[in-house]
Formats: sequence, structure tokens, C-alpha cells
Amino acid sequence: MFRPTGRHRAAASLPAHLLPWLWLALAMLVPLLSAPRLALAATGADAQQIERGRYLARIANCAACHTREGGKPFAGGLPLRTEVGTIHSTNITPDAASGIGAYTLPEFDRALRKGVARDGKRLYPAMPYPSYARMRAEDVAALYAYLRAEVAPVAQRNPAPEMRWPFSMRGLLSVWNVLFLDDDPVRTDPARGEAWNRGAYLVQAVAHCGACHTPRGPLFAEKGLDERSRRFLAGASVEGWSATNLTGDQLTGLGAWSRADIAEFLRTGRNGHATSFGPMSTVISTATQYMSPADLDAVAAYLKSIPGARGEDKPFRPDSATAQQLHQGRFDQAGARQYAVFCMPCHGADGKGFARVFPPLAGNPTVADPDPASLMNLLLDGAVTARVSTAPADYHMPGYGWTLDDQELANVLTFIRGGWGNRAGPVREAEVAARRKALAGQR
Repeated sequence: MFRPTGRHRAAASLPAHLLPWLWLALAMLVPLLSAPRLALAATGADAQQIERGRYLARIANCAACHTREGGKPFAGGLPLRTEVGTIHSTNITPDAASGIGAYTLPEFDRALRKGVARDGKRLYPAMPYPSYARMRAEDVAALYAYLRAEVAPVAQRNPAPEMRWPFSMRGLLSVWNVLFLDDDPVRTDPARGEAWNRGAYLVQAVAHCGACHTPRGPLFAEKGLDERSRRFLAGASVEGWSATNLTGDQLTGLGAWSRADIAEFLRTGRNGHATSFGPMSTVISTATQYMSPADLDAVAAYLKSIPGARGEDKPFRPDSATAQQLHQGRFDQAGARQYAVFCMPCHGADGKGFARVFPPLAGNPTVADPDPASLMNLLLDGAVTARVSTAPADYHMPGYGWTLDDQELANVLTFIRGGWGNRAGPVREAEVAARRKALAGQR
């Protein structure tokens, strides 16, 4: 027999005609009491997706391209100079009129992975949608959720592109997409392991490393999309910089770097072999330093698996002759005197530098690169290392374009590229003059 106790006794003591009203009140109250928990659970799921999107936006380096100097985050307007003209990055804040505020998820997906805006306008592949085409749908949705929920809307329309004919005809991009856009998922290889497959996805799709480090053909499509192509990540020219060879070549690639070396460089902008400069410092400061340790290791595992593109299978062999001449105060070789005055205080007579501060010049892949563009930029304008939370300071290399003429710069560059066992070709005065003029035009 039911015996009312506690709260049941209180209900049982009520007049019988009030009991139905009590049960009705309780029935209405229960959903209200449970609503906060349900809302919290729903918000938790959304928050997780948004946080995932925040991480993807970071490692995809969206802000670096979609934020102009001194501008609002993600509002676009950054000029992107190409060989065929200048375009400006778009506004990807949730502003309804000038940003992505009116975009549905399918429309956002189409823009990101197909290069087609909501109004049907074709995007130029300076926006790396050929890489993003291989992103997973759930990652695209997370990125969309983050941009819509966490980024402040900014009303800002961007200047029209300034492209040479026929590249000004956007309709031709539909043909370009048919020829070059590959939206197949990133190839997986179960035999390679989880880290390798994760690294392949990050390098090929989210971090779009090939967009800078893979050479392009006459129609500006990347010559390789994954490790099955010898052109993939073999080095390229980007806005007057030489984007490094990321394959396993011993001299100009990552063949001499360990998996830990690669992860350290992407996290800090420095390791025992090199120090970041130029656009790569920006990438590290704004993107790769925020990668999780597991993702950094995955990227390193994948890159270390790529065979050399240039057939450099023998390691760098140092030669002490250059150091001996400098120690003896012998400056017979062209460029030696300038090196001793401007470079030796940091990089040493032996070209070994100071690990993780001033990079070694002996055996440095950038020094050995067949394209001396990056070295010319460094000596003309200087550079700054990546600004990261893992280092006490970012270091500045001064430029010497103000004090050395074109022939003097060519001499010191040639001295560096041929010293300590380096076997890179000489730099001509005309090359330095052309680079100086190009840099002046960008200021």
C-alpha cells in the first residue's frame, strides 16, 4: 500500500480537488527546470564546433590574407600582387552586405572549395581554393560556424581587381577550374600510419603549403598536388621571394632536417639549421606556431616522407678554406671585405652563425637555392624573425641596400653562396639592380 512520505505527504494533505492542478503545474515546471541543461548541452556542441573552426582558421592562416595592414580582422582589402595584376582579398566577416553574413553554409562551401562567390562571381586562384577543395565537409562547416559566430562584422567593400587582359575576364576561370581544379579527397594510405595521413591532409588542404612551395605552369596552376608528383613542394617563386624546396633534397630541401627540426621550425621560426624570414615569418607568427604538437609532428612526418625533387642525395660537406682566409684577414676574394664588415659579426668567420638566433650560412638551404631572390631581398631590405610566444624576442636583420651598391651586393652574395662548401651559382649585378627596383615599387 502506498504510504505518502516527505514531499508526497505535502501533496497528499492538499484537498483532492487541487491535486489535478498541482500535477499540471509540475508538468509545466519540469521542462523549465531541465531547459538550462538542454541549452547548455546544445551550446556546448556549438562551442566545440566554433572552437574547431577557430583552430582551422588559425592554421589555414585566413587572417593573414584577409586583413590589410591597419585594417579590421578578416575585413579584406589586402593587395595581392601577381604576375598578371593585383587583386584584393575579400571581406569574410559576417557583414551581410559586403561580407559573408548572407551566405548559407552550401554557398560558403562553394566559395571555399569551388571558387564561386554567392553572386556567382568567380574567385581568382590567388585565394587557394584549389587546396581548400580537398578539405573535409565537417571542417568547412566548423570554419563557417567560427566566422559567423566569433568574428565582428565589418562593412567594407574592396577595390576592383586590376588584372591584365585576358585575365580580367573572370568567366575564363570556369574553364580553368575544369582543367585544374581537383576536389578529390586527400589520398590516404593506411600503411603509412595516422600521423602521415593527418600530415598529408594538413599540408595539401588546410595549410595549403603547395600554394607557395609548388612551382606553377603557364596558366598558374600548381604542377603537382601530392607526393606522387616530383614537382610537389619542389620550391617556387612567390611575390619576389623564393619559397623553399620542402622535399627531401640534402642541400636545398629538408633532407638534412629531422622530424623534430621541422616541427621546431614551424613552432618557433628557428632551429639549428635556419631562421625564418620574409613571408615565412608571417606564416609562423600567425599560423603554424598555433598548431597542436600532434599536428606539427604530423606535418613533419609527411614532409620527411617526400623524396628529393632535385636528386641531391649527398649531404653538405663543409670546407674550412673560407673561414681560414677570413681569420687571416685575407680579403682577396670579391665580396670578402663586405662580408667581414657587415655579416661576420653575426654569422661568424666559419659561417655557422649562432644557433636559433643568427642562422648558419654554411649548408643553409636558402643560400644553396638556385634562385637567389630571397637572399637579395634580405641584403637589400633586411628581415625579421617570426614573432612567437616560445621565444624571448624577434630578431631583426638590417638591410644594406642603403650603403652597398648593386655590384657590392652581388659580390657579397656570390661570396656567401660559394663559401664554406656551398656550391650555389654567382649573383650578377643586373639581378640585384632588378630586385632593388622591384622592391622600391612595392613600398
